[in-house]
Amino acid sequence: MTATSTAVPFPEPQAFGLTVTPLQPRIGAEIGGIDLRQPLTPELTKALRALLLQHKVIFFRDQDITRDQHVARGRQFGELEVHPFIRLQGDTHPEIQPVYARPDRRGSGRADHWHTDTSWRLTPSLGAILRAIDVPDVGGDTIWVNAAAAYEELPEDVKQRIDDLYAVHDAARLAPLSSAEKAAEVRRNNPVVAHPVVRTHPETGEKSLYLNESLTTQILYLDKKESDELLQYLLSQFLRPEIQVRFKWRRNSIAFWDNRATVHYASNDYGDFPRRMERVAIVGDRPFRR
Repeated sequence: MTATSTAVPFPEPQAFGLTVTPLQPRIGAEIGGIDLRQPLTPELTKALRALLLQHKVIFFRDQDITRDQHVARGRQFGELEVHPFIRLQGDTHPEIQPVYARPDRRGSGRADHWHTDTSWRLTPSLGAILRAIDVPDVGGDTIWVNAAAAYEELPEDVKQRIDDLYAVHDAARLAPLSSAEKAAEVRRNNPVVAHPVVRTHPETGEKSLYLNESLTTQILYLDKKESDELLQYLLSQFLRPEIQVRFKWRRNSIAFWDNRATVHYASNDYGDFPRRMERVAIVGDRPFRR
């Protein structure tokens, strides 16, 4: 089965000197023939965006870009977010979000749960561009899931049951939080939000499961038992290898994913290695259904 089709016309990548190597039938492709140190032309930007919509996550190897270039390439796809929690104090690049796994903080930078970024925001990020700075020789892979395929292959009665449901996403569930007082402070600044369980993609029209294992706390208007059981069932759909792609990081590798149609999981299997990565996230839109 080929990658899920959409209504968006995909240009021929060869016209831009690009090579496209699909990594799995349903999700993921490695893009070659490009130097991300150089500004993208408007036409090349459109071509890469179309490839992103088609494959949902695209990868680039051997891209030794500077932090300035990282920010600049991200801005060619939209306005960049400044994250309220994940940033370096005093950084001259506030848009860059450090994803550093530190030996002295086991939870830091180790997103070993199925999630979609910033789902606790009213307008979660469109997507993110993540570059590897220092990664272990073995371990530390990231897995992405085609969340549209996860929805498509549900039984029809389940689709009907969930199509009009909303779920609560709570920023206070973020891993770095350490106390009830800190959680209350986060909720004051970032009130809980409700998003559709089934999100419609604004560019392709595809429907996707829009859930976050770490931050989705409750499906509205269901009692806790029913909500917990349904969430567990829906999250289990992400576990199927047929709709996953697993990426082996190397230094100067880059991943660019569509946050509206995927979830991902960072494998926490590399011990105390101080894995260092940085990302920029593109401002998105409010999730909607139908």
